[in-house]
Amino acid sequence: MASASESAMNVTEALRLRRTTRGFLDREVEKETLREIVELARLAPSNSNTQPWHIAVASGETRQTLEAAVLEEVANGLKPHPQWPPGGMGLQGDYKQRQYDCADRYYGSMGITRADTAARQELLALNWKFFGAPHAAFISMPAYMHRAHACDLGIFLQTLMLLMTERGIASCPQGALAAFPDVVKRHVYIPEENAILVGLSFGYADEEARINSAKMPREPLDSFASFHW
Repeated sequence: MASASESAMNVTEALRLRRTTRGFLDREVEKETLREIVELARLAPSNSNTQPWHIAVASGETRQTLEAAVLEEVANGLKPHPQWPPGGMGLQGDYKQRQYDCADRYYGSMGITRADTAARQELLALNWKFFGAPHAAFISMPAYMHRAHACDLGIFLQTLMLLMTERGIASCPQGALAAFPDVVKRHVYIPEENAILVGLSFGYADEEARINSAKMPREPLDSFASFHW
């Protein structure tokens, strides 16, 4: 795998290549590479330079233990209880339709219909298996902060993903990884006052995995942008 300097990928290329990956190889990212990525991501901008983010990365035995703990709680009937309202709730109009379309494309890539509730639930559970990725990151900020600061975490997250893409590392941003904060906090260090906003599973993509075949479209420029000269 070429280093970032050797690959010489520009930002436009990274944006075009990045995709949400849900099938990974059993191959860990080198510790030095991971530290380099997070070191660079700290350069992301934030409101008044508050830098409200905290990232906790679970790998190896910690990652395995955490997966088992979450799945055990789910099997015992524990319901998701994120500290921040989950995305996707209360959507209307075109936004709701895009959500439906995303789900249809995702489940459709695995041959699962909308009516097959059991299969959909089984696929949903892959979130808490980190889709087989060898690493899982949990990104949090102080719970008292206004939701506007969530923009800072989004910028930080995008920075991480683009840096990973530059290095040939695939990723999957997941709101679902914020669903069981108490379980996560028993296994990785997250400041007591922080609330988990989002997670990121990452590693090297399994290009043969059927689950990675889903393609998500984007709206055309003029549907969301207006220019005033």
